[in-house]
Amino acid sequence: MSVYPSLEQSIDHLGKIFVTREWNYLETPKESKNEKTLAWPGRPEEKVIIRVRNGIDGGEEFHRHDFFFFNFAFMGDFETSSVKSDNRLIIREGEFYIGQPHTGHALLPQSEKTIVIAILIQKNTFFRKFLPVLASNTKLFSFFLDPQNNKYSEDFIHLCFDEPCFPRMLLEMMVIEYASLKDDTQDILQSLVLALLLLAARQYKSSTPVYENKRLSSRIAQYIGEHPDSASLKELATIFNHNPNYISNLLRRETGKSFSEIVLEQRMERAVSMLKNTGLSIEEIAKTIGYSNTSNFYKAFRGFYGKSPRYYIAE
Repeated sequence: MSVYPSLEQSIDHLGKIFVTREWNYLETPKESKNEKTLAWPGRPEEKVIIRVRNGIDGGEEFHRHDFFFFNFAFMGDFETSSVKSDNRLIIREGEFYIGQPHTGHALLPQSEKTIVIAILIQKNTFFRKFLPVLASNTKLFSFFLDPQNNKYSEDFIHLCFDEPCFPRMLLEMMVIEYASLKDDTQDILQSLVLALLLLAARQYKSSTPVYENKRLSSRIAQYIGEHPDSASLKELATIFNHNPNYISNLLRRETGKSFSEIVLEQRMERAVSMLKNTGLSIEEIAKTIGYSNTSNFYKAFRGFYGKSPRYYIAE
């Protein structure tokens, strides 16, 4: 006998839970007194939550979230309001609406047959477990960091997969797992979310224009910016089919900076962004950007900015 319910039973179960759940809101900031911000709706030990919403539940008022969320059109299309999209955006079946913390939006009334599956992720969990795997995609990395800098963001990602069956399969496993909670459910959910994020990063990269006509030095600098934690002259020589000395001289001639200076600059810019926006420890940030030795990170940071990371944060 199976210990898991069927997909249909799981969707029905989570849908009923959604209807009965009471939502809590954070204290409203003075500058946005007419808006509500949803607090984390689960227990502190729950790092990932799966929600199922049926169209018959109707719409909702405009609000924000204190967590990351991925809304997936599992069955039928759904419409959402968003400040950035002129208040109307249609998410077709098989597509994702990905929102940052504090993104303002509201699901509008849907068809009775519409099913929206949402993945909710705690901010600290996202930054510690998931953000590092997205580091090679600069735009995606920045998207998930930008709204944390003490300001509201209206940005979102509307993602349409070329192969929607793969993310759908992961979503179905998450729904079934969350509908029958077990001691290791959170571990399994986080693994499934990681797989989904990797697929999303692949799709996001393939749907982003690639400018093949850029100068070689610009393409090399872009690659360094996407891999500041691991880029090396040897690696660049292999990727761009030139010897290391040629690449080193090219960068110096066309950018006015050495390879080491470009790497350091990219690392420090990413370090500052993470220091300001994630709440991660300095040790965690140092490791993420390629420093296995925290002392070396402190030395590099102080040499670049003229102050220590802790002093920089305190300003």
